[in-house]
Amino acid sequence: MERQKRKIAILIFVLAAAVLMIGTIVVKSPGSSESIGELMKDAVLHESNQVSLFGLKDVNPGLISAMVITGVFLVFCLIVRIFVIPRFRIVPGKFQLALETAVGFFDRLAVSNSPHRNGFLGAYVFAAGSYIFVGTIFELFGIQAVTTQGTSISLSAPLSDINGAVMMGCLSYLVILSGGIAGNRLRGVGRTLKEFSLPISMSFRIFGALLSGALVTEMVYYYIFLSYGLPILIGVLFTLIHALVQTYVLTMLTALFYGEVSEPAHKEKS
Repeated sequence: MERQKRKIAILIFVLAAAVLMIGTIVVKSPGSSESIGELMKDAVLHESNQVSLFGLKDVNPGLISAMVITGVFLVFCLIVRIFVIPRFRIVPGKFQLALETAVGFFDRLAVSNSPHRNGFLGAYVFAAGSYIFVGTIFELFGIQAVTTQGTSISLSAPLSDINGAVMMGCLSYLVILSGGIAGNRLRGVGRTLKEFSLPISMSFRIFGALLSGALVTEMVYYYIFLSYGLPILIGVLFTLIHALVQTYVLTMLTALFYGEVSEPAHKEKS
């Protein structure tokens, strides 16, 4: 009986795959009216698919994503601080263990790269890393928004918008600058300003990595012969890899440069 059920399941799967393959040949691609160049241009500049911000201004979907993620983070942190942290135990539960593991990872990252000054740095890299990771995988949820043209789109990752990536890079640079000022006053400012290209490199590293994944997925969706099943695998893999890699890279660079510019001057003489 079980063998017959397996044979029937395999037969249904083969028939479904055959129908999809025939469909790819018979059905015309819905994306043929728009060139792949136009798709890529809109993914970078967001000139067509804009969303109205409370009826006040047309903005890129990435800004809406950033506002949603920020709001969710604030509510989540408030709930955890009021209802969860007071109930922490010596023997941690699953949620407490996961939270302590994440906090401990970023705290060790801050301490190892800036042993002399790391209190604020640990808090920042944890917040920035959490935002980058959650913001990157946010697009997997497929939350819909209505554009100004009346069409429906899925909200993208906030850092796939060049404005969001630049702001993240500049914010990290300002944090590094604050470490230089706190540790070495004017000398620290000079150390930080020498790395004037750092915010640009950080910004475009994040933006380029996230955008490449979005463009690859768009290209796979564009060609109808590849648009069944494969985009799901590619989209999930690219998103998860970029979320992990970019979270680690930006927090590592921030902690590393923060430690360099905030290192006390007397250590250099010794």
